[in-house]
Amino acid sequence: MAAHRGAPPHSFMTGLRQILSHGAVTVLAVAIAFSLPGFANYILNEWWPEVESNANLLLGTEIALASVLALIFNLAKIAWDHRQRVLIARLASLVHARNSEAGWLARRRERDLISRLTTARDAFILTLTGYDTLVAEDSLLRPVIDKAYEIRVLLVNPVGPGLRQRAESLPSDVTVLTLHTEIEATIGVLSKLRKYGKKVKLKFYDEEPFWKLVVLGDYIWVQHCHSGFVVREQPEYVFALQHTEPRHGLFVPFYMVFLNYWNDTRHPEYDFDTNELVYRDDGGRETGREVLGMPIDVSSAPFTRPPAPPQAALLRRPVSERIPIY
Repeated sequence: MAAHRGAPPHSFMTGLRQILSHGAVTVLAVAIAFSLPGFANYILNEWWPEVESNANLLLGTEIALASVLALIFNLAKIAWDHRQRVLIARLASLVHARNSEAGWLARRRERDLISRLTTARDAFILTLTGYDTLVAEDSLLRPVIDKAYEIRVLLVNPVGPGLRQRAESLPSDVTVLTLHTEIEATIGVLSKLRKYGKKVKLKFYDEEPFWKLVVLGDYIWVQHCHSGFVVREQPEYVFALQHTEPRHGLFVPFYMVFLNYWNDTRHPEYDFDTNELVYRDDGGRETGREVLGMPIDVSSAPFTRPPAPPQAALLRRPVSERIPIY
């Protein structure tokens, strides 16, 4: 795990909000303390003698008191249940969650969370095509990823069985060709980042995707790639690394999922210069290459969702034609 990771820095506005909240609580406590003697005097000397001699007022007071007590006990139970949920979320290191149809408030909270990641040094991404994260203009994570120095990306192999299975399970408007085009757009964006001096590596995996993972600093975004549903329509969860108890929470398990995928020698690395897939053994020695397909036009990488091309955009050389490395 990267050694540079640390607690997110506190901004000036965060400190100012804490000062104002503490000041408001102090003022409220002082106001309650000064108002209690007068309130008690009114209840004992004015209100209660009048209630004692009026049966209707006494009945109304009892009903109101019973209603207030019931409300207080219900609020106490809700607070206790929420406390248990908070403890569970804290143990799981869950710091944010939202549905795909979440409103502007959930998006605002996610933006506040992302604002703490402006100094994230590395970005590790395991996803389907990478379009919604690395290319789409409405991606909240793209500005942070663009500022990262080291970027590792794992995409589904554009000509492997996993992508075809995934396309067949999605609505009819999503085809293998549209997924090919999205992968090409992602490769184009990554190529541009390499030209800006970023340390970019790209690998492909063959099986049908199960998780979408984005690791940025001490946070990891998780979505389930449910068969038959578009990933962006799935709930999104954000887990944080607990520095004092790294064994607690789900950050480390999901981070290890990415590392296991990345270190699996079955997943070839993409050579941006030759447009080839590079295969290596357990020792890191190159064992073979195969052409991924047509050259990627970096200068015209689309930033809006592209239409499906008239023919397959990515072709794969048969296994028998791979170039062996001795």
